Amino acid sequence: MEPLERHMLGHRRAEWQFGRRQFLRLGLVGGFAWLTPLSHLLAEIADRRRTRRQAQSVILLWMQGGPSQLETFDPHPGTKIAGGTRATRTSAPDIQIAEGFGHLAEQMHHISLIRSLVSKEGDHERGTYAIKTGYRPDPTVVHPTIGAICCHELPVGTTEIPRHISILPAAWPGWGGFFGEQYDAFKTYDPAQPVPDVRSHVPEKRDTARLRDLEVVERAFARGRQGRVEETLHRTMVRNARKMMTSEQLKAFDVSLEPESVRKRFGDTPFGRGCLAARRLIEVGVRCVEVTLTGWDTHTDNHAQQAAQVAILDPAFAALIRDLCERDLLDRTIVICCGEFGRTPRINPAGGRDHWPKGFTVALAGGGIRGGRVVGATDPEGSDRVENPKRIADVYATVLTALGIDPNKLNISSIGRHIHLTDNGSVIRELLEE
Repeated sequence: MEPLERHMLGHRRAEWQFGRRQFLRLGLVGGFAWLTPLSHLLAEIADRRRTRRQAQSVILLWMQGGPSQLETFDPHPGTKIAGGTRATRTSAPDIQIAEGFGHLAEQMHHISLIRSLVSKEGDHERGTYAIKTGYRPDPTVVHPTIGAICCHELPVGTTEIPRHISILPAAWPGWGGFFGEQYDAFKTYDPAQPVPDVRSHVPEKRDTARLRDLEVVERAFARGRQGRVEETLHRTMVRNARKMMTSEQLKAFDVSLEPESVRKRFGDTPFGRGCLAARRLIEVGVRCVEVTLTGWDTHTDNHAQQAAQVAILDPAFAALIRDLCERDLLDRTIVICCGEFGRTPRINPAGGRDHWPKGFTVALAGGGIRGGRVVGATDPEGSDRVENPKRIADVYATVLTALGIDPNKLNISSIGRHIHLTDNGSVIRELLEE
């Protein structure tokens, strides 16, 4: 019996690069009561009220450049638009994905696909904005990304490190928007390297003396300016930054602490290590981790370039799902895999596929999202006709609902505008219902 068949039968039976400025900013994340005993107690009460299936965190696997749906999650084998791409059977009996996803095929019973995602944004920057916020770009307001929403709306808990993190960030890592820059993603790179700027560059004795001198200066400055000092919250930021820099939770970034067998499972790539770090960060209470894999913008030589990216994504994505399951974390973690748009059904004269926002795929797993399901379909003839089309706002309404967040909640921007968390999105009920 083939490994995949055994897996399917088993399933059926069971049915930073942190700068100093960033660390100072982090003291603002979630407000300044986040280190108090009362805040911890309230967070614990809120967490206990959340059901076992209630999601608490998000991992966004960001495919920068726009992956081809045909060479990833929506193959049309044997058709002209496939251009020779073949399909692979999966552990979800009714789902096939593109060849090259041998590892992920074994985890597809945990993953659902929306194959009918449509957008009006075919530009990289605008498309990124639309996918990461659920809104089209608007010159009058900057909307928060999903990670910022998670940090703003979900309990802080006992997390002492940034709760919104971007690993291997590309041009536009997650941002706080009208929630404020304190909700921006904190950036770090290949987890094989130490997180920079979290240790003092001078001996401990000198470091202590510097802090003592700083306190003298700040006390002198505060005389007659107490209200202004309290408004800046500078002392609180310094105190919280120092706490983070000595936190044991920083070890979550260090994937070398994992057994070699686990590291090998994710693949010996920066992206694979980023996915492993994402799992470790979620375990210590981080609300959103964004891991970026660049290289999907295949205007030339599409098939070869997409295959190279699939070879990186396949083991990492599969191992992430497997690890989350093994550690009983998948029920409370939503995994999203997508890029800013898809690629054209037509192959251009250079052997590439161009930008295509008129019908592409997002993969979702965990956090109460039902696995092994497909929503919508694209035209095997390559037209822009889409069956059961879904907007990006619908995806976010579904994700936020799974997180226990009201997608229609109103927030007030810095200029007094009332803005919903989603752009009138409708929950995709077939992904949440039994």
